[in-house]
Amino acid sequence: MEKVLQGNKIVLGTCYYPEHWDEKMWKEDLLRMKQNGIFAVRIAEFAWSKTEPTEGNFIFDFFDRFLELAKETDMSVIFCTPTATPPAWLTLAYPEVLNARIDGTLLRHGARRHYNYNSPVYRRFSSRIVEKLASHYGKHPNIIGWEIDGELNCETDVFYSESDTVAFREFLKNKYTTLDALNDAWGAVFWNQTYTAWGEVFVPRPTIHDTVNPHEIFDYIRFISDSTCSFAKMQGDILRKYIKPGDFLTHNGIFTNLDNHRLTAESLNVMFYDCYPNFAYCLDADPLNSRDLNDRKWSRNLSEVRSISGTGIFGIMEQQSGPHGWNNRMEAAAPRPGQMTLWTLQSIAHGADYISFFRWRTCTKGTEIYWHGILDYSNRDNRRLTELSDIYRKTTAIKAVAGSRFKASFGVLKDYDNIWDAELDTWHSRVNDVSEAGIFQASQLTHTPMDYVYIPDSENSAGKASLKTLQKYPVLFYPHPVIVTQETAALLEQYVKAGGTLVLGCRTGYKDSRGQCPMVKLPGLLRGISGTDVIDYTFIAPDDSTVTVDWDGEEIEAAVFIDVLEPLENGKVLGKFKQNYYEGRAGLICNEYGKGRVYYFGGAFTRETAMVFLKKLGIAEPYRDIIDTPDSCELVLRESNGEKYLFVLNYSKQGTVITLKKELQDLYSGKAVSGRVELPPYGTAVYGM
Repeated sequence: MEKVLQGNKIVLGTCYYPEHWDEKMWKEDLLRMKQNGIFAVRIAEFAWSKTEPTEGNFIFDFFDRFLELAKETDMSVIFCTPTATPPAWLTLAYPEVLNARIDGTLLRHGARRHYNYNSPVYRRFSSRIVEKLASHYGKHPNIIGWEIDGELNCETDVFYSESDTVAFREFLKNKYTTLDALNDAWGAVFWNQTYTAWGEVFVPRPTIHDTVNPHEIFDYIRFISDSTCSFAKMQGDILRKYIKPGDFLTHNGIFTNLDNHRLTAESLNVMFYDCYPNFAYCLDADPLNSRDLNDRKWSRNLSEVRSISGTGIFGIMEQQSGPHGWNNRMEAAAPRPGQMTLWTLQSIAHGADYISFFRWRTCTKGTEIYWHGILDYSNRDNRRLTELSDIYRKTTAIKAVAGSRFKASFGVLKDYDNIWDAELDTWHSRVNDVSEAGIFQASQLTHTPMDYVYIPDSENSAGKASLKTLQKYPVLFYPHPVIVTQETAALLEQYVKAGGTLVLGCRTGYKDSRGQCPMVKLPGLLRGISGTDVIDYTFIAPDDSTVTVDWDGEEIEAAVFIDVLEPLENGKVLGKFKQNYYEGRAGLICNEYGKGRVYYFGGAFTRETAMVFLKKLGIAEPYRDIIDTPDSCELVLRESNGEKYLFVLNYSKQGTVITLKKELQDLYSGKAVSGRVELPPYGTAVYGM
């Protein structure tokens, strides 16, 4: 039996649904998996009725039989709690467990994730099924880990049931204690929204133009995250009573309106992710828009998972293996030969030591009949199975990589307050979306690996970075921290004072943790360390030309929004605007502070602008003395105990050439190589240094 995430090898697995297949196929499937390099299966996440076919009637023979075959074939198993799809008898008898649309219409049985986290009835039934499964299977020798639910907040990340309103009121009572405090936090005096009784408070409901108090929405998002974390913790606490020492608890996916760091810190041992780069090639997407880097941008998601994991090591529960699409959406072409390998190595490069492919065989019924797995409906050997065998050969050859950590050259600071504010505030999202994409793209195209670094926000610090973590990065970008708390300001001041370089963008520091705009000079609590006074600001109007800032003779675009700046005390003007009525005014200021410095840029960061920052701050292309790679390739380094492993990933459907400037060991072949190396379309290479 194979353990995963032990730091000694990279293990391959797959998602398997024994309830979908004739029982006579089970053993043959498990043996065939092992013949092709798969040594673990994930099961049971949608199979509640197999254990509780009617209320209170618990039977275990189905998964008993499957696990007996897993034991016989020495196959490792990750067992899932089945709460993502409540059974029909439950939703019919207890409709209060269902989620609802904002107008109150219940989301009925027939899909998945149609329940709400706050129904006391659903929590009672969920805790009971988890307890029954854990007590029966928790000590099974072939179970190595447990997945809680499935893709929390996928499909929908908003909840409008009556149970949610009741729970929302309690959440607010615990947070504010009094209605006066709630009214103050929500600015309820505006538009006469003042509340005089708790019974007047609801989850958001339909309003004219769908305009809802933004401060209410901010707390509502926090409430959803709190509810989700609480639901997961309920299950995790039960599972811990029964599972074997060394078995892990996990969840698959990172979704919105959810503090994934808190979820992990409270309920999991390790984070898993569902990785589908082929979404970049959906028929309703624009795969010719190379500026967004297509499938390569999934490295951005993997960087998020790496941050959430805490250790930098994580697993992939669902790795793309075939074409996908439901019968009503998300249709896409099949991955080309080599892309399955490329995407697997993409995940491994970013820290995944376990890869589970979705799925073993394409389902022949239901909504996901077009969501293909390794095998087609026919069950015959195909090119994807052949490619899987080659992936197994490659991952066996690079097993030394397991346990090593991704090496970043700089970090991008994030926090959930600002993530959620950008979701509800279009002013914030316009600048944030450009800069998030721009900095990531610049990182990729200059081969300058980056990390996302989450810092504490006003609600919770679980799993977030400390000053010690921040000091691992010589440069940190914090593109648009609209909300800045006293705690955040103090943390950033310590980082800069100790020698760090902090880069800020426009729209910094103009809100407090309630989402209100205090009457202070901007950039608010970061005014001192930035040495900057924001004296005016504006969106760039549609009829304006491109706005640029001259930075020592190099023009960089200040996109979307303009902060017109003046220096304070030691602040030094590095660049001035070249256009519009603010021409000649400061657009970039650098402030020496302690041993470090802060750059304040009065715009959003496009790809090209971010590339200039990386270059001028001296962190771009950290491996240029070792390797030359074209733009089509991603370059990633993992390292451990002095050993370094360099990944080269070619995302182009054309072959390409890289140049090794030093002799390196090709881990696939074990041979020493240098000089010119040809990579085929979607080709990969891993070198020991």
